[in-house]
Amino acid sequence: MKVLIDMNLSPDWTDLLNENNVQSIHWKDVGSPNAADEVLMAWAKENRYIVFTHDLDFGAILRFTQAESPSVIQVRTQDVSISHLGDMLLSALKNYQKILEQGALIIIDEDKLRTRILPLK
Repeated sequence: MKVLIDMNLSPDWTDLLNENNVQSIHWKDVGSPNAADEVLMAWAKENRYIVFTHDLDFGAILRFTQAESPSVIQVRTQDVSISHLGDMLLSALKNYQKILEQGALIIIDEDKLRTRILPLK
């Protein structure tokens, strides 16, 4: 499993993920910091990465395009720190690995997690 961390999240997320045997990279290391969301999504799809983001546009992009990939984990909390969300993200990656590999949108709120299989209807 490989995770691409969006610009709106700290590059420090790569350390947590890599330490937990999840290959990860921050967008700043592979693309332009001001690239459009669609560019990031295309790169993730081509390179088979799951997108981890705090940007609400990604769910809309998946719905509008009826895309079957890439999978997206979208955080909808004010506190996007590793200390606040790290365990929840690692748990989601572990518990939902199969659907993430097939194509899914996972939304992490303050106290719950929701999953939607792609394409979004």
